[in-house]
Amino acid sequence: MTRDALTSGAVIRFPFLWGSEAQRGETEGRKRRPTVVGFRLDDDLLLLFPITTKEPSKDRFFREVPDTEKRRGGLDADLRMWIILDEVNVDSVRQSHYLEPDCKIGRFSRAFVLQIFEAWARERQSRRILVTSRRGLVTSRRG
Repeated sequence: MTRDALTSGAVIRFPFLWGSEAQRGETEGRKRRPTVVGFRLDDDLLLLFPITTKEPSKDRFFREVPDTEKRRGGLDADLRMWIILDEVNVDSVRQSHYLEPDCKIGRFSRAFVLQIFEAWARERQSRRILVTSRRGLVTSRRG
């Protein structure tokens, strides 16, 4: 995989650092988990959203991944999965210590990605989004 392949909708294995972990001073994600590239900004910065098999609580902002998209994304179609949209990691394509050559596992369809991120664009105006830089900085933002 080239780093040019890291575009919106790419599903990768990435050591996602949850905001709660970063707030406790942790700087490394505990495991490489399925993560979707939400946006690539300025050809360098990636906004990365985690995918989980743990059903989110109702107060979280998330979208369930349909079976067809799980298959496209290289995920286990037999498990229920959700994209968490109220937490995001920001990482640099050029300077990342976490993006590995074998990290890409699939790609969601363009239609699904547009659907998810149109919802995110609407909701982020009224919701708190936890942004964690891979350098351990945590910010909580609205809009």
